[in-house]
Amino acid sequence: MNHDYQKDMAGCGLTGLISRKRRRVSGSHIAKSLCLMTDRGNGLGAGYAAYGIYPEFKDFYAFHIMYDEPSVRRTVEEVLKASYHVEKIEEIPTSPVRAIPISPLLVRYFVEPLKEKLVGDVEESDFVVSTVMRVNSEIEGAYIFSSGKNMGAFKGVGNPSDIAEFFRMEEYEGYLWTAHTRFPTNTPGWWGGAHPFTLLDWSIVHNGEISSYGINKRYLEMYGYKLTLLTDTEVAAYLLDLLIRRHGLSIPVACAALASPFWKNIDRMDDGERDALTALRLTYGSALLNGPFSLLFGHSNGLVGINDRIKLRPLVAAVKDDVTYMASEESAIRAICPSPEKVWAPRAGDPVIVGLED
Repeated sequence: MNHDYQKDMAGCGLTGLISRKRRRVSGSHIAKSLCLMTDRGNGLGAGYAAYGIYPEFKDFYAFHIMYDEPSVRRTVEEVLKASYHVEKIEEIPTSPVRAIPISPLLVRYFVEPLKEKLVGDVEESDFVVSTVMRVNSEIEGAYIFSSGKNMGAFKGVGNPSDIAEFFRMEEYEGYLWTAHTRFPTNTPGWWGGAHPFTLLDWSIVHNGEISSYGINKRYLEMYGYKLTLLTDTEVAAYLLDLLIRRHGLSIPVACAALASPFWKNIDRMDDGERDALTALRLTYGSALLNGPFSLLFGHSNGLVGINDRIKLRPLVAAVKDDVTYMASEESAIRAICPSPEKVWAPRAGDPVIVGLED
Protein backbone atom coordinates (compact mmCIF):
# COMPACT_ATOMS: atom_id res chain seq x y z
CA MET A 1 0.00 0.00 0.00
CA ASN A 2 1.24 3.50 -0.84
CA HIS A 3 1.32 5.66 2.29
CA ASP A 4 2.76 8.78 0.64
CA TYR A 5 -0.50 10.72 0.79
CA GLN A 6 -1.83 9.60 4.15
CA LYS A 7 -2.40 12.48 6.53
CA ASP A 8 -1.29 12.65 10.17
CA MET A 9 -4.17 14.37 11.94
CA ALA A 10 -2.36 15.05 15.25
CA GLY A 11 -5.45 16.82 16.55
CA CYS A 12 -6.46 20.49 16.17
CA GLY A 13 -5.37 22.87 13.46
CA LEU A 14 -3.96 26.36 13.74
CA THR A 15 -3.02 29.05 11.27
CA GLY A 16 -1.90 32.65 11.36
CA LEU A 17 -0.44 35.45 9.31
CA ILE A 18 1.08 38.88 9.82
CA SER A 19 1.76 41.71 7.41
CA ARG A 20 4.90 43.40 8.66
CA LYS A 21 3.79 46.60 6.87
CA ARG A 22 0.39 46.53 8.61
CA ARG A 23 -1.50 45.84 5.40
CA ARG A 24 -4.99 44.79 6.42
CA VAL A 25 -6.46 41.66 4.85
CA SER A 26 -9.97 40.31 4.94
CA GLY A 27 -11.06 37.70 7.45
CA SER A 28 -12.23 35.59 4.52
CA HIS A 29 -8.54 35.06 3.75
CA ILE A 30 -7.64 33.41 7.06
CA ALA A 31 -10.96 31.52 7.08
CA LYS A 32 -10.01 29.91 3.75
CA SER A 33 -6.75 28.73 5.29
CA LEU A 34 -8.42 27.34 8.41
CA CYS A 35 -11.28 25.70 6.54
CA LEU A 36 -8.76 23.59 4.62
CA MET A 37 -7.97 21.93 7.97
CA THR A 38 -11.58 21.32 9.01
CA ASP A 39 -10.88 17.60 9.39
CA ARG A 40 -8.30 18.35 12.10
CA GLY A 41 -11.20 19.35 14.37
CA ASN A 42 -14.47 17.70 15.33
CA GLY A 43 -16.87 20.64 15.31
CA LEU A 44 -16.55 21.37 19.04
CA GLY A 45 -14.71 24.66 18.65
CA ALA A 46 -13.22 27.12 16.20
CA GLY A 47 -12.24 30.74 16.34
CA TYR A 48 -10.38 33.73 14.97
CA ALA A 49 -8.45 36.65 16.45
CA ALA A 50 -7.64 39.77 14.47
CA TYR A 51 -5.60 42.94 15.01
CA GLY A 52 -6.33 46.34 13.49
CA ILE A 53 -10.07 45.72 13.11
CA TYR A 54 -11.31 48.64 15.21
CA PRO A 55 -9.34 51.68 13.96
CA GLU A 56 -12.15 54.07 14.92
CA PHE A 57 -11.90 52.84 18.54
CA LYS A 58 -8.17 52.10 18.62
CA ASP A 59 -7.64 53.89 21.96
CA PHE A 60 -10.33 51.90 23.77
CA TYR A 61 -10.23 48.37 25.17
CA ALA A 62 -12.64 46.17 23.22
CA PHE A 63 -14.33 43.83 25.70
CA HIS A 64 -16.03 40.93 23.93
CA ILE A 65 -18.34 39.32 26.45
CA MET A 66 -20.40 36.14 26.16
CA TYR A 67 -23.42 35.72 28.41
CA ASP A 68 -24.54 32.17 29.05
CA GLU A 69 -27.11 33.80 31.31
CA PRO A 70 -28.44 36.97 29.63
CA SER A 71 -29.92 38.02 32.97
CA VAL A 72 -26.43 38.83 34.30
CA ARG A 73 -25.76 41.39 31.58
CA ARG A 74 -27.08 44.18 33.80
CA THR A 75 -24.74 43.13 36.62
CA VAL A 76 -21.71 43.15 34.34
CA GLU A 77 -22.63 46.53 32.87
CA GLU A 78 -22.95 48.01 36.34
CA VAL A 79 -19.44 46.76 37.13
CA LEU A 80 -18.07 48.28 33.93
CA LYS A 81 -19.82 51.64 34.29
CA ALA A 82 -18.52 51.98 37.86
CA SER A 83 -14.88 51.77 36.71
CA TYR A 84 -14.82 52.69 33.00
CA HIS A 85 -15.93 55.30 30.57
CA VAL A 86 -18.04 53.25 28.14
CA GLU A 87 -17.78 54.73 24.66
CA LYS A 88 -20.03 52.23 22.90
CA ILE A 89 -22.07 49.09 23.57
CA GLU A 90 -23.39 46.83 20.82
CA GLU A 91 -24.22 43.21 20.22
CA ILE A 92 -21.53 41.54 18.11
CA PRO A 93 -22.99 41.21 14.58
CA THR A 94 -23.80 37.62 13.66
CA SER A 95 -25.63 35.77 10.90
CA PRO A 96 -27.95 32.78 11.30
CA VAL A 97 -26.19 29.48 10.66
CA ARG A 98 -28.08 26.20 10.51
CA ALA A 99 -25.26 24.34 12.31
CA ILE A 100 -25.35 26.84 15.22
CA PRO A 101 -28.98 26.85 16.40
CA ILE A 102 -28.14 28.19 19.87
CA SER A 103 -25.44 30.60 20.99
CA PRO A 104 -24.68 32.77 24.02
CA LEU A 105 -25.59 36.45 23.98
CA LEU A 106 -22.49 38.16 22.52
CA VAL A 107 -21.89 41.83 23.29
CA ARG A 108 -18.88 44.12 22.81
CA TYR A 109 -17.97 47.18 24.83
CA PHE A 110 -15.42 49.85 23.94
CA VAL A 111 -14.16 51.13 27.28
CA GLU A 112 -11.49 53.24 28.95
CA PRO A 113 -10.62 53.07 32.67
CA LEU A 114 -11.74 56.10 34.68
CA LYS A 115 -8.73 58.19 35.67
CA GLU A 116 -9.82 58.30 39.31
CA LYS A 117 -9.53 54.51 39.43
CA LEU A 118 -5.86 54.58 38.41
CA VAL A 119 -4.47 56.00 41.62
CA GLY A 120 -1.06 55.44 43.19
CA ASP A 121 0.97 52.82 41.37
CA VAL A 122 -2.00 51.08 39.72
CA GLU A 123 -1.11 50.32 36.10
CA GLU A 124 -3.88 50.58 33.53
CA SER A 125 -3.13 47.12 32.12
CA ASP A 126 -3.24 45.56 35.61
CA PHE A 127 -6.56 47.29 36.24
CA VAL A 128 -8.03 45.82 33.05
CA VAL A 129 -6.71 42.35 33.88
CA SER A 130 -8.28 42.54 37.34
CA THR A 131 -11.63 43.38 35.72
CA VAL A 132 -11.37 40.36 33.41
CA MET A 133 -10.50 38.09 36.32
CA ARG A 134 -13.31 39.49 38.47
CA VAL A 135 -16.04 39.09 35.85
CA ASN A 136 -14.91 35.63 34.74
CA SER A 137 -14.58 34.22 38.25
CA GLU A 138 -17.29 36.03 40.23
CA ILE A 139 -20.20 36.63 37.85
CA GLU A 140 -21.60 33.26 36.90
CA GLY A 141 -22.70 33.03 33.29
CA ALA A 142 -20.55 35.92 31.99
CA TYR A 143 -17.11 35.65 30.37
CA ILE A 144 -14.87 38.34 28.94
CA PHE A 145 -13.19 36.42 26.15
CA SER A 146 -11.38 39.34 24.50
CA SER A 147 -9.99 42.50 26.11
CA GLY A 148 -7.34 44.12 23.90
CA LYS A 149 -7.14 47.42 22.04
CA ASN A 150 -7.94 47.48 18.32
CA MET A 151 -8.26 43.69 18.27
CA GLY A 152 -10.84 41.07 19.00
CA ALA A 153 -11.50 37.34 19.29
CA PHE A 154 -14.46 35.59 17.70
CA LYS A 155 -15.00 31.99 18.73
CA GLY A 156 -17.58 29.35 19.49
CA VAL A 157 -18.73 25.78 19.07
CA GLY A 158 -18.75 24.83 15.41
CA ASN A 159 -16.57 24.07 12.42
CA PRO A 160 -14.29 26.79 10.97
CA SER A 161 -16.72 27.65 8.17
CA ASP A 162 -19.67 27.77 10.60
CA ILE A 163 -17.89 30.17 12.95
CA ALA A 164 -16.60 32.35 10.09
CA GLU A 165 -20.11 32.63 8.66
CA PHE A 166 -21.70 33.15 12.08
CA PHE A 167 -19.37 36.03 13.03
CA ARG A 168 -19.30 37.45 9.46
CA MET A 169 -15.51 37.35 9.38
CA GLU A 170 -15.41 38.62 5.79
CA GLU A 171 -16.51 42.02 7.13
CA TYR A 172 -13.32 42.46 9.23
CA GLU A 173 -9.87 43.46 8.02
CA GLY A 174 -6.72 43.03 10.10
CA TYR A 175 -2.95 43.10 9.70
CA LEU A 176 -2.51 40.04 11.93
CA TRP A 177 -4.73 36.98 12.22
CA THR A 178 -4.65 33.78 14.25
CA ALA A 179 -7.21 31.00 13.87
CA HIS A 180 -7.94 27.56 15.27
CA THR A 181 -10.10 24.48 14.78
CA ARG A 182 -10.46 22.30 17.85
CA PHE A 183 -10.42 18.59 18.65
CA PRO A 184 -10.83 18.52 22.45
CA THR A 185 -9.55 15.39 24.12
CA ASN A 186 -9.64 15.91 27.90
CA THR A 187 -11.52 19.21 28.29
CA PRO A 188 -15.11 20.14 27.43
CA GLY A 189 -16.19 21.56 24.10
CA TRP A 190 -18.03 24.79 24.92
CA TRP A 191 -18.09 28.39 23.72
CA GLY A 192 -15.67 29.73 26.31
CA GLY A 193 -13.27 26.83 25.76
CA ALA A 194 -12.79 27.46 22.04
CA HIS A 195 -9.57 29.12 20.90
CA PRO A 196 -8.15 31.76 20.66
CA PHE A 197 -7.57 32.50 24.33
CA THR A 198 -6.82 36.14 24.97
CA LEU A 199 -5.85 38.62 27.65
CA LEU A 200 -5.21 42.27 26.82
CA ASP A 201 -3.65 42.09 23.36
CA TRP A 202 -2.26 38.53 23.73
CA SER A 203 -4.06 35.87 21.68
CA ILE A 204 -3.13 32.17 21.81
CA VAL A 205 -4.07 29.26 19.55
CA HIS A 206 -2.74 25.85 20.53
CA ASN A 207 -2.54 22.31 19.20
CA GLY A 208 -1.66 19.66 21.76
CA GLU A 209 -1.97 18.96 25.43
CA ILE A 210 -0.36 20.87 28.28
CA SER A 211 0.28 18.11 30.83
CA SER A 212 1.83 20.64 33.23
CA TYR A 213 -1.51 22.47 33.51
CA GLY A 214 -1.85 21.78 37.24
CA ILE A 215 1.48 23.28 38.30
CA ASN A 216 1.15 26.12 35.73
CA LYS A 217 -2.29 26.96 37.14
CA ARG A 218 -1.10 27.02 40.75
CA TYR A 219 1.88 29.18 39.76
CA LEU A 220 -0.35 31.70 38.01
CA GLU A 221 -2.75 31.83 40.94
CA MET A 222 0.13 33.06 43.11
CA TYR A 223 0.13 36.19 40.94
CA GLY A 224 -3.63 36.75 41.04
CA TYR A 225 -4.68 35.05 37.80
CA LYS A 226 -7.92 33.07 37.97
CA LEU A 227 -8.38 30.22 35.51
CA THR A 228 -12.06 29.64 34.81
CA LEU A 229 -12.39 28.53 31.17
CA LEU A 230 -11.80 24.79 31.70
CA THR A 231 -9.15 24.42 29.00
CA ASP A 232 -5.40 23.87 29.41
CA THR A 233 -4.54 26.52 26.79
CA GLU A 234 -5.68 29.25 29.16
CA VAL A 235 -2.42 28.92 31.12
CA ALA A 236 -0.34 29.79 28.04
CA ALA A 237 -2.12 33.12 27.57
CA TYR A 238 -1.66 34.12 31.19
CA LEU A 239 1.94 32.90 31.39
CA LEU A 240 2.90 35.11 28.46
CA ASP A 241 1.23 38.08 30.12
CA LEU A 242 3.06 37.36 33.36
CA LEU A 243 6.51 36.79 31.87
CA ILE A 244 6.53 39.50 29.23
CA ARG A 245 4.29 42.31 30.46
CA ARG A 246 4.67 41.99 34.23
CA HIS A 247 8.17 40.53 34.61
CA GLY A 248 9.64 42.34 31.62
CA LEU A 249 11.22 39.34 29.87
CA SER A 250 11.92 39.66 26.16
CA ILE A 251 9.89 37.45 23.85
CA PRO A 252 12.85 35.12 23.07
CA VAL A 253 13.59 34.69 26.79
CA ALA A 254 9.92 34.09 27.60
CA CYS A 255 9.81 31.42 24.88
CA ALA A 256 12.91 29.81 26.39
CA ALA A 257 11.13 29.69 29.76
CA LEU A 258 8.01 28.07 28.27
CA ALA A 259 9.93 25.54 26.13
CA SER A 260 13.31 25.32 27.82
CA PRO A 261 15.93 22.85 26.56
CA PHE A 262 16.38 19.63 28.49
CA TRP A 263 18.94 19.69 31.31
CA LYS A 264 21.17 17.27 29.39
CA ASN A 265 21.32 19.76 26.53
CA ILE A 266 21.92 22.71 28.82
CA ASP A 267 24.85 20.87 30.42
CA ARG A 268 26.58 20.67 27.03
CA MET A 269 26.37 24.42 26.34
CA ASP A 270 29.11 27.02 26.70
CA ASP A 271 29.46 28.53 30.16
CA GLY A 272 27.57 31.77 29.53
CA GLU A 273 24.60 30.18 27.79
CA ARG A 274 24.53 27.29 30.27
CA ASP A 275 24.48 29.64 33.25
CA ALA A 276 21.74 31.83 31.74
CA LEU A 277 19.45 28.91 30.89
CA THR A 278 20.10 27.25 34.25
CA ALA A 279 19.04 30.44 36.02
CA LEU A 280 15.98 30.74 33.78
CA ARG A 281 14.86 27.16 34.43
CA LEU A 282 15.41 27.48 38.18
CA THR A 283 13.49 30.76 38.32
CA TYR A 284 10.64 29.81 36.00
CA GLY A 285 10.45 26.04 36.38
CA SER A 286 6.74 26.29 37.23
CA ALA A 287 6.11 28.18 33.98
CA LEU A 288 7.59 25.41 31.80
CA LEU A 289 5.00 23.89 29.47
CA ASN A 290 5.22 20.11 29.37
CA GLY A 291 3.51 17.87 26.87
CA PRO A 292 3.10 17.93 23.09
CA PHE A 293 2.22 21.36 21.71
CA SER A 294 2.56 23.87 18.96
CA LEU A 295 1.17 27.31 19.50
CA LEU A 296 0.92 30.71 17.90
CA PHE A 297 0.63 33.85 19.93
CA GLY A 298 -0.21 37.20 18.51
CA HIS A 299 0.16 40.63 20.05
CA SER A 300 -0.27 44.16 18.74
CA ASN A 301 3.33 44.29 17.48
CA GLY A 302 3.97 40.79 16.20
CA LEU A 303 3.34 37.07 15.81
CA VAL A 304 5.27 34.18 17.36
CA GLY A 305 5.13 30.45 16.67
CA ILE A 306 6.75 27.78 18.84
CA ASN A 307 6.82 24.00 19.29
CA ASP A 308 7.44 21.84 22.33
CA ARG A 309 11.00 20.72 23.02
CA ILE A 310 10.85 17.58 20.85
CA LYS A 311 8.32 18.77 18.25
CA LEU A 312 5.46 16.42 18.93
CA ARG A 313 3.02 18.67 17.07
CA PRO A 314 3.46 20.07 13.55
CA LEU A 315 4.27 23.68 12.69
CA VAL A 316 5.20 25.10 9.29
CA ALA A 317 6.19 28.68 8.42
CA ALA A 318 6.44 30.56 5.12
CA VAL A 319 7.20 34.04 3.80
CA LYS A 320 5.90 35.95 0.78
CA ASP A 321 6.68 39.65 0.35
CA ASP A 322 5.95 41.34 3.72
CA VAL A 323 3.68 38.55 4.99
CA THR A 324 4.76 35.68 7.24
CA TYR A 325 2.47 32.65 7.51
CA MET A 326 2.43 29.88 10.13
CA ALA A 327 0.16 26.84 10.24
CA SER A 328 -0.17 23.21 11.20
CA GLU A 329 0.07 22.22 7.53
CA GLU A 330 1.88 23.65 4.54
CA SER A 331 -1.31 23.11 2.52
CA ALA A 332 -3.14 25.59 4.76
CA ILE A 333 -0.54 28.21 3.86
CA ARG A 334 -0.59 27.41 0.13
CA ALA A 335 -4.39 27.68 0.14
CA ILE A 336 -3.93 31.46 0.51
CA CYS A 337 -0.31 31.85 -0.66
CA PRO A 338 0.24 29.42 -3.57
CA SER A 339 3.85 30.46 -4.26
CA PRO A 340 5.70 31.40 -1.07
CA GLU A 341 9.30 32.57 -1.34
CA LYS A 342 10.41 30.35 1.53
CA VAL A 343 8.85 27.45 3.46
CA TRP A 344 10.38 25.76 6.48
CA ALA A 345 9.55 23.65 9.53
CA PRO A 346 10.84 25.37 12.69
CA ARG A 347 13.04 23.25 14.93
CA ALA A 348 11.77 21.94 18.26
CA GLY A 349 11.65 24.67 20.88
CA ASP A 350 13.02 27.25 18.43
CA PRO A 351 10.52 30.14 18.14
CA VAL A 352 9.66 31.99 14.94
CA ILE A 353 9.39 35.64 16.02
CA VAL A 354 8.02 38.20 13.60
CA GLY A 355 7.60 41.90 14.37
CA LEU A 356 6.12 44.84 12.54
CA GLU A 357 8.52 46.86 10.41
CA ASP A 358 7.85 50.06 12.30
